[in-house]
Amino acid sequence: MAAAATATNDASLEAAGMSGAVPRKVGRTSLRALVRTLRPHQWVKNIFVLAPMFFHKDVFLRTPQGPALNLTVTGKALAATAVFCLLAGAVYTINDLLDVEADRVHPIKRGRPIASGLVSEGAARAMAVVLVAVSLATSYWLAPAMALIALVYFAENLAYSFKLKKVAFLDVGLIAFGFVLRVLAGGIGTDVHVSGYMLACTALLALFLGFGKRRQELALENAGKQRAALEAYTARSLTVALAVTGTATAVTYVAYTLDPATRAAFNSNLLWLTAPFVTFGIIRFLLLVSGRAGRGVKAESPTQEMLRDVPFVLNLAIYFIVVMAIVYQLRPNT
Repeated sequence: MAAAATATNDASLEAAGMSGAVPRKVGRTSLRALVRTLRPHQWVKNIFVLAPMFFHKDVFLRTPQGPALNLTVTGKALAATAVFCLLAGAVYTINDLLDVEADRVHPIKRGRPIASGLVSEGAARAMAVVLVAVSLATSYWLAPAMALIALVYFAENLAYSFKLKKVAFLDVGLIAFGFVLRVLAGGIGTDVHVSGYMLACTALLALFLGFGKRRQELALENAGKQRAALEAYTARSLTVALAVTGTATAVTYVAYTLDPATRAAFNSNLLWLTAPFVTFGIIRFLLLVSGRAGRGVKAESPTQEMLRDVPFVLNLAIYFIVVMAIVYQLRPNT
């Protein structure tokens, strides 16, 4: 009976949040609601931390059975990724605490746990403090330099949350910088030199995704009330920004695959074969954020739209399969 009452209470609170009403009294904060506050579906962005791992000279070991992942290198890469997942969760929690009033007038964000009352503000603050402490301690254990990168990432996100997210174009630039920091942290965590091409591809792709998110948000009702920076954006400026960064991302990726250093790292001249998948992903993303993919815009972020879109996910899966096939093919048994 107690479990049923708790579930009923949570459901009623969530329904109140989705209808725009703010509950007067918050019940017990549930574990499920706390997890939702961390937005695990957004953690997919932290796969960028894993990217440098594949350039480690010993990431693939030669065994009698064939190539195998080096568990030590892989473990460090996964630990670095976990650090950024926890930091991201803390940042999302802090951001929701700061934006709680604005979120309550948003047609989708008003259903978030803090805005709807499912998570108390006190519990959210405590969780954010614990996550930051654990993240920084773990990153220092991996490498002191990585702890510095993690600290810069957190400080940058605090500046973004408190003030800079209100400045058009700078807000997206800071998001892109966060992706670059992820890649740098992955390189430090696995002791891999990160090339200029990798950083350029990361920055351009992140700018492209960021402008796509703003384009999606701009189409919503009361956009300016939901995010101050949107008042300075126009559909035309964002369309131009998407076209420029999307094209630049594709061109830079092709140049990266043909770069001698990349070909030497993979011991292959075939990585350029993955370029069509990248191009398709860029085009599909444009269709999703513009609502022209035959499904409208239903999610609160492009990340959710992408993860729900079968063609996009299928293309991404094939891309990774092709990349791994190239790597495995050229590291045969000896």
